[in-house]
Amino acid sequence: MAIIVHKYGGTSMGSPERIKNVARRVAKWHRAGHQMVVVVSAMSGETNRLIALAKEIMPNPDPRELDVVASTGEQVSIGLLAMALKVLGVEAVSFNGTQAGILTDSAYTKARIQSIDADVVKRELDAGKVVIVAGFQGRDAAGNVTTLGRGGSDTSGVAMAVALKAAECLIFTDVDGVYTTDPRIEPAARRLDVISFEEMLELASLGSKVLQIRSVEFAGKYHVPLRVLSSLTDPDIPVDVEAASGTLISFEEDPKMEKALVSGIACTRDESKITLVNVPDTPGIAYKILGPVAAHNIDVDMIVQNVGAQGTTDFTFTVPKGETERALKVIEEEVAPVCKPREVAVDKAIAKVSIVGIGMRSHAGVACRIFETLASEGINIQMIGTSEIKVSVVVEDKYMELAVRALHQAFGLAQDD
Repeated sequence: MAIIVHKYGGTSMGSPERIKNVARRVAKWHRAGHQMVVVVSAMSGETNRLIALAKEIMPNPDPRELDVVASTGEQVSIGLLAMALKVLGVEAVSFNGTQAGILTDSAYTKARIQSIDADVVKRELDAGKVVIVAGFQGRDAAGNVTTLGRGGSDTSGVAMAVALKAAECLIFTDVDGVYTTDPRIEPAARRLDVISFEEMLELASLGSKVLQIRSVEFAGKYHVPLRVLSSLTDPDIPVDVEAASGTLISFEEDPKMEKALVSGIACTRDESKITLVNVPDTPGIAYKILGPVAAHNIDVDMIVQNVGAQGTTDFTFTVPKGETERALKVIEEEVAPVCKPREVAVDKAIAKVSIVGIGMRSHAGVACRIFETLASEGINIQMIGTSEIKVSVVVEDKYMELAVRALHQAFGLAQDD
């Protein structure tokens, strides 16, 4: 029997009725002859509630204890789903991250999975049970509870699929696949039947909320077949129909992919721009600024260093909005004494809009069309970043949705194109 991993997000587990629907879907796959492992998130809104509760006690919660608190949401979910399956006559057993053998490093609140000892899960599968695993969590070498950061349940699901050599990992969410852009911004957005791993990795890293980037990295590294589909459809539709729906993340070279110049547009308001004004224009200045920031485990995204004048330059970079204050503290305490900037400017009112497409490798003029489109809408570009298959621009946040809609039309991504 093939091992299949299902992962269900917070919306899918958002109420007792939805948990019962998940149980019906899992039972259907189990009765079709598959060995089923189900990785679940906390009920929708529960992790936010737990974090807010911790902050009422301690405004800047101790990271270790915050992980202890935040991890409990998933444990409620696994127990409830196991009960729902038992009501349907399906033998099921639930495991938290520690019980499932998920070993991580000790970076509390955003730990990384190092290994999974899946023996206990395999024993229960061989005994004919559905195994339900708490996503988002594990334990470090000292036995401390750790969490994987926002969206970590996707990573848990893919990692379990890798450890078990699963035939496929299905990510069930509140949307029915990957779209050309966020349909809430552009109603004409089109669902993709197939998207390449590279494109999905870029979209996930650039603000697409469908899949967490580390889960895509895991899937790509180990070539785990990955599919995104909706949990809000009828749970009793046939397995073979459901298995072919949604969006497939493909690792196979498809000659048709080159024809699609652009596959999708991602956008995010989750970044801040920090500029160090008048720092020395000398070799190594980038390291002197970003080295301490990286040492504090703060992610840096886009970087721009202006042309030097009179021995100085301006250095600009973006960080996650939630890390802005920490980054500023690092700059104040560790960077400014060395680099002596005239000013440190912060702008939180920015948005990043990114065009992604594997066809860019063999087509010129994508960036030019982006610039022309935004200029025609009166949208000023503050920063530009590129890779082989993407172009990102930073704009004022109030123009983000206009930029997405204009670019979606300019690249012919709408339903009717």
